[in-house]
Amino acid sequence: MSYKTDIEIAQECKMKPITEIAKAANLDEEKIEQYGRYKAKVDLSILDDDSRKNGKLILVTAITPTPAGEGKTTTTIGLADGLRKIGKNVTVALREPSLGPVFGVKGGAAGGGYAQVVPMEDINLHFTGDFHAIGAANNLLAAMLDNHIQQGNSLNIDVRKIIWKRCVDMNDRQLRNIVDGLGGKANGVPREDGYDITVASEIMAVFCLSSSIRDLKERLSRIIVAYTYDDKPVTAGDLKAVGAMTALLKDAIKPNLVQTLEGTPAFVHGGPFANIAHGCNSVIATRMALKMGDYTVTEAGFGADLGAEKFLDIKCRMAGLTPDAVVIVATVRALKMHGGLAKTQLADENIEALEKGIPNLLRHVSNIKNVYKLPCVVAVNRFPTDTDKEIEFVVNKCRELGVNTVLSTVWAEGGNGGTDLAKEVVRLCDEEQGEFTFSYDLDCSIEDKIRAVVQKIYGGDDITILPNAKKQIEQLTALGFDKIPVCIAKTQYSFSDDASKLGAPVGFNVTVKNVKISAGAGFIVVLTGDILTMPGLPKKPAAENIDVDDSGKITGLF
Repeated sequence: MSYKTDIEIAQECKMKPITEIAKAANLDEEKIEQYGRYKAKVDLSILDDDSRKNGKLILVTAITPTPAGEGKTTTTIGLADGLRKIGKNVTVALREPSLGPVFGVKGGAAGGGYAQVVPMEDINLHFTGDFHAIGAANNLLAAMLDNHIQQGNSLNIDVRKIIWKRCVDMNDRQLRNIVDGLGGKANGVPREDGYDITVASEIMAVFCLSSSIRDLKERLSRIIVAYTYDDKPVTAGDLKAVGAMTALLKDAIKPNLVQTLEGTPAFVHGGPFANIAHGCNSVIATRMALKMGDYTVTEAGFGADLGAEKFLDIKCRMAGLTPDAVVIVATVRALKMHGGLAKTQLADENIEALEKGIPNLLRHVSNIKNVYKLPCVVAVNRFPTDTDKEIEFVVNKCRELGVNTVLSTVWAEGGNGGTDLAKEVVRLCDEEQGEFTFSYDLDCSIEDKIRAVVQKIYGGDDITILPNAKKQIEQLTALGFDKIPVCIAKTQYSFSDDASKLGAPVGFNVTVKNVKISAGAGFIVVLTGDILTMPGLPKKPAAENIDVDDSGKITGLF
């Protein structure tokens, strides 16, 4: 049986003019700035409109990712359309895709099948230019830093202690480590340097956590770019770069309004890495979406141990948000992979493998329900090869934890395949009141915050802090950075820091290798492994399949 590709489905959709979508979200036309017929930016003044009450906030997260796929974004969009099908006023808030995965191996982030946001090609490519603006602000700061050193270095910056990198929104391993400033005195000071992908830039994290232009400026001014010869931090504020950086970001910070295939208003804005940063769409877009509907569905990156943990412990804490319900997405296929099966073995019924893999789902469920104390539901993305016996097994195991399981078929059926999930989410919001609790207190030491996440969320025994990381923690504590959240960067493929440990491993320690400050974002990045901030392209990049015909129609984009 042949299926239409995502782009074929998206291109067949008859989109509504964005003015109609704005009207559906109770937005006056003068509050939007149109970028063509189907995209718009929304004026920030909406956030100050006290007559608009906040709707319910629903977080969609997932089990630990596998190559079998889970369909988190697809479920997020399908759930929003499902809520609309049962008569609810709803919005959806998503991250913007990075060009790196689009042309690399992972693909875009606009959903899939009949649960997508459109215009799909625009969203996955240049969109409204937000990422270009963020990259330009990042690189302006880098240029001003090197220029300051060239022009006399009055701030006494030690060129061996520069920590700010340039960025580009592309997977380009060649740029990870470079030497620049070559060519003699007139061309700068020679030094080792490197590039990050734009989504790994601290500007992206700052952009997504800012609550206003004023807050954006304050956060930008705190960004540490280097240290002096006597180890004092040097900031973007010290370099007098903040005003110009804000000028580059003033339009980008306005959320982007688009639509789902079924015409549900969708805010797609910002996209920080879910490892090196917090992996959620912007605070501003989430807050705006909450004012536009009775229900707002949003998502967080990777599995719940990374994405949901950061959404709850970082984003919700900083923005004063409280989710009313959490959806945990799983597939029978992925759970069987966690049980030890290869991707080629997933089509056959295998309760034994499912039994070995399901502890992964159950730990994520327990974390949401018992650590964060939030109401939750498991959404099983049903595949044609899933048997009734396998589905029943998952349902019964979740029921033992007091959590319902709902089948989702939004990839094939759009909103119609998400109405059962929508009804359960509404029930959770109406009937089950959570007592939202963070996994750690900000007054804890840096070590105790990391330990709390490892023990409560990952299920590990303890942490092992390497000597270099211990020294970094001592320095950050001395600088007064010990009372802010931690953002733990580890593999997304395991609860542990070892990608080969599938399921729900026990009896492990997590090794802390490096600790660094993102002072503008307002969190401490804890590196537990070698996290790439500049990915590379695979042997056969997705870019090889993309083309444009004589009329300008794009093909091969998923």
